[in-house]
Amino acid sequence: MMYEYKFIDIPLKKSKKALIVTEADYQELIRSHAAEGWRLVQIFAPMGDGLLIADHYQIILERSGS
Repeated sequence: MMYEYKFIDIPLKKSKKALIVTEADYQELIRSHAAEGWRLVQIFAPMGDGLLIADHYQIILERSGS
């Protein structure tokens, strides 16, 4: 069986004290893709350019192909 993958970046927003991502940033995105046959595999926080913290989250989705 073959699979296809989709990688979606969600930037972190700056608050007064931290970088944040809200539930609204990812929940609707995951639900809408699930309705199209995509399955959530992982939410990953890659390191930013030379930074010790992530500057975005990456959502990794999978669905079976033909």
